[in-house]
Amino acid sequence: MKNPPLHPLPYGRQHISDDDIAAVVATLRSDFLTQGPRVTEFEEKFAAYVGATYAVAVSNGTAALHLCALALGVQLGQRVITTPITFAASANCVRYCGGEVHFADIDPATGLLDLAKVRELLEAHPQGYFSGLIPVDFAGLAVNMEAARALADEFGLWIIEDACHAPGGFSVDSTGAERRCGSGQLAELAIFSFHPVKHIATGEGGMITTNDAALASHLRRLRTHGIEREATGLLRQDEGGWYMEMQELGYNYRISDILCALGISQLARADEGLARRRQLATQYDAAFAATPGVAVLAPGQPGHAYHLYVVLVENRRGLYEFLRTKNILAQVHYVPVHRMPYYEKLGWRAGDFPHAEAYYTRCLSLPLYPTLTDDEQAYVIDCVREFLA
Repeated sequence: MKNPPLHPLPYGRQHISDDDIAAVVATLRSDFLTQGPRVTEFEEKFAAYVGATYAVAVSNGTAALHLCALALGVQLGQRVITTPITFAASANCVRYCGGEVHFADIDPATGLLDLAKVRELLEAHPQGYFSGLIPVDFAGLAVNMEAARALADEFGLWIIEDACHAPGGFSVDSTGAERRCGSGQLAELAIFSFHPVKHIATGEGGMITTNDAALASHLRRLRTHGIEREATGLLRQDEGGWYMEMQELGYNYRISDILCALGISQLARADEGLARRRQLATQYDAAFAATPGVAVLAPGQPGHAYHLYVVLVENRRGLYEFLRTKNILAQVHYVPVHRMPYYEKLGWRAGDFPHAEAYYTRCLSLPLYPTLTDDEQAYVIDCVREFLA
């Protein structure tokens, strides 16, 4: 592709098919627009896709994180560790509950939370000082959950796996077995997002997965104002068929049947989309391996789900602005959370996490989505090379 594309090439883009539209239309013509059969169907099919026992659909990924923190008892005085290279919600969910957020630096080779740095932080404080750990499958690369689980068990922590970037992704454990992101095998809870740039798009929407029946039941209650409707869960029996009771303070974090109908349709071709993402990533890897001045974040990793394709360059701002003149809307993921003004007010400063801060100065996410054509990708590669030359 020698000429600029007629439409912008963003870093991510949803793909809405005729089948998606038909699924939504069918729901609009049905008896339920919200809290109907499509919600349960989406939950069951998504749980099967990631290999978890239970799934709880909610209004968005941030709501999923918030409910997880509530269900695990985060409150004033509790301390939770996460990564500074993530969307702010991974940390904010702890603050919503009154807890303290602590960060550990990243592994510069992968962009993932460095579990060795987590260990250093844990060992610098008394046993029981920290309550939980929120690792993030950043860009689609799975955290080593086997190692994370061992560390959490040693120090008495629970784990929320933020798998928003990684549906279909997996890590490989010490036995050679694949551990799919969000399977519930090694984390108490995991969360996903269905924002338009994600693998599965519903506009807005989120999912929590777990293998713990009690947590799943608690989450379903929390997403609906803390209200219990099932007879087996009522504290007062024999009140009548109409009866429901608010047992705790919850939220309206429900998702509609309309969005779940779209999610079910999108999920049906999730593997196809993931395969195309991996194909595009392999083509980028090959192109940039022979391009001076650009490095690729964690190339060729097995199990990578490739929500993002991140390159590292010295003049990141220059490349960002040059690509925009070429109608390529590359993006930066992310400004380190501890450098956000809100978190700086809590005491975090520049220099606290050198690897995260160094990564931020060089990172840029290039276009990567299933409908990106080979010609469009070649144009992106040519433009990156033109700038670097």
